[in-house]
Amino acid sequence: MTDQPTATFRVGLYPGTFDPITNGHLDIIARAARMMQRLVVGVAMNAGKGPLFPIEERVELVQAEMSHIVARTGTEIQVVPFDKLLIHFARELGASVIVRGLRAVSDFDYEIQMAGLNYRLAPDVETVFLMASETHQFISSRFVKEIAALGGDISSFVPKLTLDRTLARVKPRS
Repeated sequence: MTDQPTATFRVGLYPGTFDPITNGHLDIIARAARMMQRLVVGVAMNAGKGPLFPIEERVELVQAEMSHIVARTGTEIQVVPFDKLLIHFARELGASVIVRGLRAVSDFDYEIQMAGLNYRLAPDVETVFLMASETHQFISSRFVKEIAALGGDISSFVPKLTLDRTLARVKPRS
């Protein structure tokens, strides 16, 4: 008799501020969804970052983009705001995996420290890193907001609804 691995119901958590959600975020969500039975996109309050969008609108924008990913992957995707220690949030959700996206070496330095701290707090919750696709490696919410504020074209970096809302909220400087 051979030992067969037992199938487990895998819940993943992809946390972020998503201010605003970018095509890079959506790429990571779609790829993470293929690995999970359920994926929770945790939208962090993070008032310390001075978000452009209030939490309710960030949740709405993320939710608006999930239907095509759900249709393509069949994965249950839930969007939930949070304002607590990530590990506590993961435990509340029953998540065994935290998904983090990496764009560049500079991301890795911060992310590896966070993964180490999270492991120390909860060794049963794994952190999985997904490299951004090459077409999205340079996109960040911070750059999107800065480009929009300076009157640049952000249409290739964000989905249409997010584009419209960002342009309505940001007053371009000339």
